[in-house]
Amino acid sequence: MRRCALVFMLTLWAVFQSAAQSAERPEQVMKALSQAYPGRVSQAVRRNGDWAVQVYGQWFYYAQGRLLPEALRTKAEEYDGQPFYNYSTGMPVWKEPTAEQNERFRNMSQRRHDNPPKRSQHFYDALWRASTRDESYRRQKSIHFLGHTIMAHYTILEELALVEERLQTEAQTNAQVRTWVANLKSASAWSWRSIADTESRSFHAYGAAIDLQVANPQGLETYWLWTQAKNPNWWAVPYSKRLHPPAAVIKAFEDYGFIWGGKWPLYDTMHFEYRPEILILNGMKITPSI
Repeated sequence: MRRCALVFMLTLWAVFQSAAQSAERPEQVMKALSQAYPGRVSQAVRRNGDWAVQVYGQWFYYAQGRLLPEALRTKAEEYDGQPFYNYSTGMPVWKEPTAEQNERFRNMSQRRHDNPPKRSQHFYDALWRASTRDESYRRQKSIHFLGHTIMAHYTILEELALVEERLQTEAQTNAQVRTWVANLKSASAWSWRSIADTESRSFHAYGAAIDLQVANPQGLETYWLWTQAKNPNWWAVPYSKRLHPPAAVIKAFEDYGFIWGGKWPLYDTMHFEYRPEILILNGMKITPSI
């Protein structure tokens, strides 16, 4: 029987890097952003030799995948690219990493620690209208989610409510979902902070991500950095030793525009993030809100 293990990290990482270099990628990304955030992001157009959109009236350019305002287009090399990556519908099944792949991931971890990624915040600051902690806090609203009160950005409250409704309905006939909901210990969304080991702002800082933790993880791994603290080969932890929500939970979030951190090479299985543009880029359908 084929053993379900870790996502084939090296292949995914190569896809992440090559996708941004595709000749069609600028148009695809900017059109996906326009489709993902109607009313906030304008139709994508060719402008000054690049693909561009307006966010609340301000122009942003693809700028080699950096998403920069007009004044910073010439400084693209000062920033790392935004992560517009391949995101699979299901969980890929792959082989154990080879010795060579193990070495490459060790080096990747060290590089990330020594030279953390620095991405331009300008586009998402404008999109969420949250360039400072105080400004972001003013955009947050309280919402009850599966028995927990969280603070989230006001523009995604409806999507969160629809995810909750789907899960409550699913729990009536799906024992796995019912057990997961009953064991949910905490839910947290807004938190003004950067992504761990980077200089890039977390989507939690916008109130556009939510972490869901169950009461008893039963020794299973949740987050790659927590795993790394005790296991230097964190990337080789198989799925069977990770704490995954039920598939129906993941699907409910994805249907309403959220991606799941458990599909990332740097896995974060408690994390859901509102990134409909990623789903659109990968041909996945999003259920329209009411």
